[in-house]
Order: sequence, then structure tokens, then C-alpha cells
Amino acid sequence: MDDLRRPIGILFGLLGLILLVYGLVEPDVRAPLDADTNVNLWCGILLTVFGVVLLWLSLRPKRS
Repeated sequence: MDDLRRPIGILFGLLGLILLVYGLVEPDVRAPLDADTNVNLWCGILLTVFGVVLLWLSLRPKRS
């Protein structure tokens, strides 16, 4: 495996999915400094998108 984007993308994708599911299942768990925002949900979305982008970058064809 010569591209570090693949394992890092998998890691961020899995962590993002865990946070995303936790934010959807437990919406009442909030950060004490910002009681109006579901931080787990938003961080999960961002981490999942970042992981998917890294996976896409690692799997696209190489240019010669």
C-alpha cells in the first residue's frame, strides 16, 4: 500500500460514521458550551465527508 490517503480515509470515515450515528441516536447529548448545536452530528458529517474525499483521491486512476 503506497498511498497513505487510503488508511487515513478509512480511519476518518469510520470515526465520522460512529459520531454521525451517535449524534442521530442520542440527539439530547450536547456540549456544555454550546447547548443548541448537536456537535457529534456535525463533526460526524464533516469527518465522514473528509474520509470519503481521501478515499476517492486514493482510488482514482494515477496520471502518468
